[in-house]
Amino acid sequence: MSEIDAQGPRIGVIGGSGLYTLLERSRTLEVATPYGSPSSPLWIGTLGKVEVAFLPRHGAEHAIAPHRVNYRANLWALASVGVRAVFASSAVGSITPDLPADTFAVPDQLIDRTRGRADTYFDGAEVQHLAFADPFDPVMRAALCEALTARGERFASTATTLVIPGPRFSTRAESRGWRLLGADILNMTQYPEAALAAELGLGYASLSFVTDADVGHHSDDEAVTAGAVFARLTAARDRFTGTIADAVRRLPADFRPRQLIDPAAAARVLALPVA
Repeated sequence: MSEIDAQGPRIGVIGGSGLYTLLERSRTLEVATPYGSPSSPLWIGTLGKVEVAFLPRHGAEHAIAPHRVNYRANLWALASVGVRAVFASSAVGSITPDLPADTFAVPDQLIDRTRGRADTYFDGAEVQHLAFADPFDPVMRAALCEALTARGERFASTATTLVIPGPRFSTRAESRGWRLLGADILNMTQYPEAALAAELGLGYASLSFVTDADVGHHSDDEAVTAGAVFARLTAARDRFTGTIADAVRRLPADFRPRQLIDPAAAARVLALPVA
């Protein structure tokens, strides 16, 4: 589908680490894109009573590392079937004592410290400049905050994500530097995901779950390990899925994404032929 208002599931969910399935009744849909293959087929089904397209960011078996995710293909695939709003789940490390492990955050800002990632659809003859001062959609963020409040979860309603390249975690010196930059949480995937969604005219918001304190808040604190991260994510899976389902229901029926780029340019990207 190439029309910006194409029919299909208007809401998409990108599952991060620990969230590889979401929909009980669903069908798979293979989507080819001009940018190669997405991380997996799309799963089309209902979440509550709302039709949703689900895509596991790292593949169904977590076989794709953060720096190797085909972000452009993933977002293009979702947009091509009619998605206009994307809720994304993310595991994050906290570098502030105000956000302990086992809590949620709904970030409103990000700092990009990745390198070498394909982070725009406009890298050819057409030049477009994305308005990206506020990278996360405020209406979608409100839906997440309302869902977390209703479920009695402890969470931060604002936070600045600093996106590191991965797949390694930070050194203690780097972590100190991230704090000086004003970051609250660390993640490996929210960029370029948020920017690419905006270039396609999609709303985007992240449900971020704090799994760790990065290198710790004191020099002798135990540093994060992958094992600890996945253990916390596994234990929190039902909280993740319940919050996303609640937020999907709370998104207004007349939701329209912000236009941070020329809508005609976004339509041209979606009209590109599939190789």
